[in-house]
Amino acid sequence: MSDTRRYIRQPIVSVLGHVDHGKTSLLDYIRGTTVAARESGAITQHIGATEVPIDAIYDVCGDLLKGKKFTLPGLLFIDTPGHHAFTTLRARGGSLADLAILIVDINEGFKPQTYESIKILKQYKTPFIIAANKIDAISGWQKNNVSAKERIEKQRLNVKNIFEEKIYEIIGTVSEQKLNADLYFNISDFRKTVGVIPISAKTGEGIPELLMILVGLAQRFLEDKLHIESGPGIGSVLEVKEEVGLGKTIDAIIYNGIIRIDDNIVIGTVDEPVVTRIKALLKPKPLDEIRDPRERFDNVDEVHAACGIKISSPNLENVIPGAPIRAVKNNLDKVIDEIKNQTKIDFELDEKGIIIKADTIGSLEALIKESRDKNLKIRKAEIGNVSKRDIVETDSTIDPFNKVIFAFNVKILPEAKEELSKVDITIFNEDVIYTIMENYDEWYEKKKAELEKERRQDYIHPGMIKFLPEYVFRVSHPAVIGVRVLSGRIKTGLRLMKEDGRIIGSIKGIQSENKSIDEAIQGQEVAISIEGVTVGRQIKGEDILFTDLPASDAKKLRDMDVLNIDERDVLNKIFEIKRKSDKFWGM
Repeated sequence: MSDTRRYIRQPIVSVLGHVDHGKTSLLDYIRGTTVAARESGAITQHIGATEVPIDAIYDVCGDLLKGKKFTLPGLLFIDTPGHHAFTTLRARGGSLADLAILIVDINEGFKPQTYESIKILKQYKTPFIIAANKIDAISGWQKNNVSAKERIEKQRLNVKNIFEEKIYEIIGTVSEQKLNADLYFNISDFRKTVGVIPISAKTGEGIPELLMILVGLAQRFLEDKLHIESGPGIGSVLEVKEEVGLGKTIDAIIYNGIIRIDDNIVIGTVDEPVVTRIKALLKPKPLDEIRDPRERFDNVDEVHAACGIKISSPNLENVIPGAPIRAVKNNLDKVIDEIKNQTKIDFELDEKGIIIKADTIGSLEALIKESRDKNLKIRKAEIGNVSKRDIVETDSTIDPFNKVIFAFNVKILPEAKEELSKVDITIFNEDVIYTIMENYDEWYEKKKAELEKERRQDYIHPGMIKFLPEYVFRVSHPAVIGVRVLSGRIKTGLRLMKEDGRIIGSIKGIQSENKSIDEAIQGQEVAISIEGVTVGRQIKGEDILFTDLPASDAKKLRDMDVLNIDERDVLNKIFEIKRKSDKFWGM
């Protein structure tokens, strides 16, 4: 066989969506159906992937594909946790998936992982369709084996109304993501509109239409992309696993070329790429045999793209999920440089920024992108668990907003947890990037308000009060009167002055509803006690009084952005009062 022959590989299809919305059930149904429909070995489940040959698709789709011929050999479904696999499997800086199915529970609609999935799909510009799953769970839904359009029409009116309400809610949510969507049978151009296919992974309704749309889209729009060389294999590491009797192994998706048992391979790691020799290429048994635990794998001599495979080799300790893998015949140095460039993530470091930790290259890239979109500076971004060193480095940051670690799908090591208890830093540790960013936004607003409050308390703030004449509780020693805080705030210990700048005394105490308080803010009516004044002499009902600010505090408050509009207005009035006797006051 010539190593330069071109052929069409099967498209790689990733299934994404929120937990429990039916990713696994959909693939289980497809596997079960195609195994039942196969003629001779029509389906094989590989590592992290399920191959569905075109003959099996013809069988499942029946009359839907009558008279249609495809050059595609079939479809390869990525069979691992949806959005994790999608970001892990990378090819040349983009997603390895040629197509994707975004699965949405029709009764629950969009959830955090759904939003995250659609964001990833948009980021990688991956064509996708939406499987609106669990139509069977709509109250009163009747199963029937006709086309989707007829199936909907045959439902009772109230059931049809519920279905349409839920489906258009999904279409509306997609529209909010700046994409067009519609039921697939209403679409004339799938390049402009996302197709929505109502399905039940439980009963199988809509699965034939789903497979029909996938092969149709792949054949029509992806054929050029699927023409590949039969040269040295190129792939992406899905997982690194410890296997009994084999030690460290890698599960990989090969998307171009051929990998053979005697090949040397170059794989990306945390540091320099590793060059190693294949000891074994292991292919799981066909699906209906894999349940027998005595013989889990077949040893094979070679595999062709696109496929999933387990590779046993020495020196796999530092290999990372998402890393590129290349079989190499010659030009070893060139291949090593290429792998190094593919593994490297370019972003600007700032020693004042945050720390990011993730489980794979793809998820690290996604977190870096999200952080950049928020204009966050990044001190360090790497694959691996959160260590004690990460905690110490984060704590050394002066900016309180950067005392943060984003930790996606990784552990916090025991010594890191111990260190964490001694310091004031925040770790956002989630397995959904969307949730990390949402939680960060919430934390940021709270932190901002908390720091604002602390900062405001560092200075004497402007306040303006009105003496309520009907509330004179004591005339003197000390005078106790009722006031309304017109703007700003008053606190115990602050001096008060009149509109002509005369100081009348200090606030000794503040009471609200017979309880002592330290501070009263705009809108409150409280009783205050003032030593050194007599009602009717120094102060009278209806008087407007101001807090007396030190000139240095007034200057800083004017320069800082900590006052609201009303407080700033009061501050300006205080400046006017003070500058009548000292024109340079607060300069």
